[in-house]
Amino acid sequence: MFDLGILNGEIYINNEFIEGNLYVKNGKICDITTSYLESKKEINASGKFILPGFIDPHVHFELTVGKYTSVDDFKTGSISAAYGGITSYIDFLDPITTMEELEKAFETRMKLAQKSHTDFAFHATIANPTVEPHKLIKKCKELGVASIKLFTTYGQRMTKDKYISELLSLSSEEGIVVTVHAENDELIEKKEKIKMKEHSSVRSTLSETTEVVKLAEMAEYYEGQLYIVHLSSGYSLDVLKKKFSDIIGKNMVLESCPHYFYFDDSLYGKKHGYLFSMTPPLRSEKEKDLLVENFDYLQTIGTDHCPFNSKDKNKRYTNIMPMGIGGVEFSFSLMFTLFGEKVIDKFTSNVAKYYGLYPRKGNLLPGADADIVIFDPEVDWIIEKHHSAADYTVYKGLPVKGKVITTISNGKIIINNGKFIGSRKKGRFLRREEIRW
Repeated sequence: MFDLGILNGEIYINNEFIEGNLYVKNGKICDITTSYLESKKEINASGKFILPGFIDPHVHFELTVGKYTSVDDFKTGSISAAYGGITSYIDFLDPITTMEELEKAFETRMKLAQKSHTDFAFHATIANPTVEPHKLIKKCKELGVASIKLFTTYGQRMTKDKYISELLSLSSEEGIVVTVHAENDELIEKKEKIKMKEHSSVRSTLSETTEVVKLAEMAEYYEGQLYIVHLSSGYSLDVLKKKFSDIIGKNMVLESCPHYFYFDDSLYGKKHGYLFSMTPPLRSEKEKDLLVENFDYLQTIGTDHCPFNSKDKNKRYTNIMPMGIGGVEFSFSLMFTLFGEKVIDKFTSNVAKYYGLYPRKGNLLPGADADIVIFDPEVDWIIEKHHSAADYTVYKGLPVKGKVITTISNGKIIINNGKFIGSRKKGRFLRREEIRW
């Protein structure tokens, strides 16, 4: 007898839907068939999509920068994410410069993540590192953290081109992914006081575009494994499409976030524009539309979930304002509203493959973890309440189509008909010792 049977749904397998029943036992998907088999518990999914659990490759739970800490910890963040169908996510270790700091950063985040109700992994994060690249890679892989995040800006957090090129030259051979926040530091205006209405101009599109082009050149030259996070501008994406189409999805993977598809930088001139502050910033309406137009050239969607309360963001100058917004709860519905079924792989199999989680995650084939989302594609609704610890969501009032009904993690139901019932479910650390594209 199976533990769970999900009956009469449209099951998403290998880029198509098949009608049938899906059966779960011991936390794994065991069978997909049109036959009826006996189960301890049954869910009728007639008229609904049965999808792999979503994977968010880019969240910041309990992130402390200066005197501010993002308000969602691993407990509230994982719950909010589960409401949005996210059953696994990848967070970040705190930035390190030396080898000694790396293991400590790992231990610290592992302790915090014990509160998570869903599975999680980590990216290592470096900041102007002094450790030799080979040694860094070896230690990251020993820890099960085979992706290394770096910044090309942010002062002491910045990693220089020489070190980046060395990492990229080793990435394919060693089986690691070089994950980059890409802004050309020299093109960012270093003003002492930056008003909110200036946010997108001081961190210009040109800053992003020139940096991603340079990184793409490196990835192409070394045949490396480069992952660009939160690409914000349709112009940047259009340039990459024209110049580097041969390596997109092969040696260079591109991620963007829902907020860059829904909002533009005209908001920064409005009274509550500070609520939309993040880096990279929102772009012009024209660039937003170009991002929509070139959606097919993106491989993944992350949220860069990093919310703060409104009072902490309500500052006169962006220099002293914590950057980041929430997004895990609504990301899939928002993108499904714009693009329909072609968003599915960008939330599931693509993320799993590019970050070393496939075939355990990102698919519904027998043997995979029973991470499952039951999604109603026909529901029209308006975003109102949310389950983040933040006191607002930028998406409030937006009409969307399609809603997560049930979220299942490792065979256990944690969200059912809008209610969290997974308080006893604890997430597991997902080791990733080697990643090869």
